[in-house]
Amino acid sequence: MSQHILTAVAWPYANGPRHIGHVSGFGVPSDVFSRYQRMAGNKVLMVSGTDEHGTPIQVQADKEGVSARELADRYNRVIAEDLTGLGLSYDLFTRTTTQNHYAVTQEIFKGLFNNGYIFPKTTMGAISPSTGRTLPDRYIEGTCPICGYDGARGDQCDNCGNQLDPIQLINPKSRINGETPVFAETEHFMLDLPAFAAVLGTYLQAKQGDWRPNVLKFALNLLGDLQPRAISRDLDWGVPIPLDGWSEQANKRLYVWFDAVIGYLSASVEWARRSGDPDAWRQWWQNPDAKSYYFMGKDNIVFHAEIWPAMLFGYSGIGAKGGQAGSLGALNVPSEVVSSEFLTMEGKKFSSSRSIVIYVRDFLARYDADALRYYIAVAGPENQDTDFTWQEFVNRNNGELVAAWGNLVNRSISMAAKNFGAVPEAGELTDADRALLERSRKAFAPVGAELGRSRFKNAITEAFDVVREANKYLAEQEPWKLKDDPERQKSILFTALQVVDDAKTMLTPFLPASSNKVHAMLGGEGVWSGMPEIREVDEDGGRPYPVITGDYDDGARWEHRPIKPGTPLGPPVPLFKKLDPKVVDEELARLDSPEG
Repeated sequence: MSQHILTAVAWPYANGPRHIGHVSGFGVPSDVFSRYQRMAGNKVLMVSGTDEHGTPIQVQADKEGVSARELADRYNRVIAEDLTGLGLSYDLFTRTTTQNHYAVTQEIFKGLFNNGYIFPKTTMGAISPSTGRTLPDRYIEGTCPICGYDGARGDQCDNCGNQLDPIQLINPKSRINGETPVFAETEHFMLDLPAFAAVLGTYLQAKQGDWRPNVLKFALNLLGDLQPRAISRDLDWGVPIPLDGWSEQANKRLYVWFDAVIGYLSASVEWARRSGDPDAWRQWWQNPDAKSYYFMGKDNIVFHAEIWPAMLFGYSGIGAKGGQAGSLGALNVPSEVVSSEFLTMEGKKFSSSRSIVIYVRDFLARYDADALRYYIAVAGPENQDTDFTWQEFVNRNNGELVAAWGNLVNRSISMAAKNFGAVPEAGELTDADRALLERSRKAFAPVGAELGRSRFKNAITEAFDVVREANKYLAEQEPWKLKDDPERQKSILFTALQVVDDAKTMLTPFLPASSNKVHAMLGGEGVWSGMPEIREVDEDGGRPYPVITGDYDDGARWEHRPIKPGTPLGPPVPLFKKLDPKVVDEELARLDSPEG
C-alpha cells in the first residue's frame, strides 16, 4: 500500500558554498532514501532550502562589502547549482527569505504563544563591543563551566553535551574577532522546553529499536536538563516577531534556529501552492499514516529530535500546558531523525580558512557525481566519524565502480551487441545460470529493507555482492570462447544482461545518472530515473529566485523485471572514468596550496 513519505533535509546555511563534508551528512543520504521510496511506490515529498537569516550572514556580508540580502541571493544560487549537480531529487528546494516562509514561521510562533509555550524574559545578551550587534551563541567560545572543556560554544558543549548560555562560559571570546563580549540586559522570547519533558520522554522512548542508537542516546541524555531556550535576538536580519509592540521594533527578530526548522513545513506549503493544490501538504503533515524522516549531521540532533518535536507538539496543543491546535491544524512530529556522524578529510577537520576542504562544485568539475555518491554511501559517516582520503576515493572509483560494475556492464552489453545486436534468447539454462538469476532476484528484498531503514552501507554492499558474483560467473563461463556454440553463448549473455538490469535497478538510488546510461544501453525507452533541475520562480511578481524541483514520475520501480529477448541494445558507453593514480598527488597538492 502506498504511503506518504516526507523527506526533510537539513537546510544548508547560505554564507558560503557547501563542501563534501556537508553533503555527506544531509545531501546524498536523503536522496538515496527518497529515490528508493519513490521506486517502492510511495508518495515522497523531499523538501529543504537555504537557511538565510542570522548574524553569521551579516558577518560574512560585512567581510565581503555587500548587504545580507545580496550575500544570501548569491549563495542560494551557488548551493542550488551544487545540489542539482549532485542529482539530489528535491521536490522543492527553496529559501527562508520568502514571504511564504515568514508567514508560516509567524503562524507557528503565534500558535505556541497562544498556548503559553512562549513567554518573554529579560536576559543577559552578548554584544560585540566593536559593532554593537548581538553575538550568536554559537559564535562565542570559552571554557565549559560543567566539564572544563576549553572550546565549548555558547549554546552547547560538544564535550559533555550540556546546553549552555553564553554568560555561563568561563573566559568567553568571540569566534568572529576574538574580542570579549559585553553582556547587557535585553528582553527576549523563550520556548518553554521543560513543559514538554514528559511528552518528549514518551515520544523518544517509543523510538527504541527504530532510530540509530547514537541519535536516540544523545536525545534521551538531553531530557534531564531541558531549559527554556531563547527564540528571539537583537538584530535586524530575520523574521519579525508577530506581536503588537514587537513587530515594529527594527532590532528584534526571531532567532535563526527557530525559523529554520519551521522551513520544512513552509517549504511543503510552498510546494503545494506551486503544485496547484494549496492543501496538498496536509497529506504529509496531518495524515496519521504518513511518515517523516529528517536528515542531517550530528551537530543538529538537538534541534530535530527535541526542539522541533516540542514546537510541533506545542502548536498542536500537546504539552504540560495543553492548548488548542493553531489555524494550520495539528501537525505530525518526526518519525525518525536520521543523523550522520562527521566526515574528516585526510585526517583533519574540514576548514575553509585552512584550505582543508573541497567544495562540491570543484569536485564535480573534475569527477563524476555518482563517484562521490558511491563513496559517501559505502565509506561515508553513516554511523561513525570517517575520513575521506583521495587514495581511497581513487581506489574505490577504479577498483569498484570501473573494474567491477563498469566492467560487468561494458563486457556484457558489448559482447551481446556485437554478436547479436539485441538481447539474445536464452536456451536451456544450466544450474550456474539459474543460481545467479535467483541470487540477483532475491537481492531486491534485503537491499530494499536496508534502504528503508536508512542503512545505506549495508544496502550498497549487498547490491555490489551481486555485481561481483556476476563478474565471477562471466569469468568462469567464458562466453567469448564460445563462437562455435552460439546457443550456449546466448544463454550466458542473457543471464548476464538480466543481472545487469537487476543491479542497475538496485543501484539507481545511489547512482542515478549512471543507471540512466545503463537503461539506455539495455534498450530502455523513456526516462528511467528523473533528475532535478533549477527553475526560476517568484512570489506575486516579486524578485525571482531559483528553486530545485523536478519530475520524478519516471520508469524506475523497485522490482525485478524480466528483460525481453529481441530488444535492440544501445551503443555501449563507459560508465565511469578510470582515474590516473597521479590524481592523489594533485589533490593533496591543492590541499597544501593557499588557494586550495
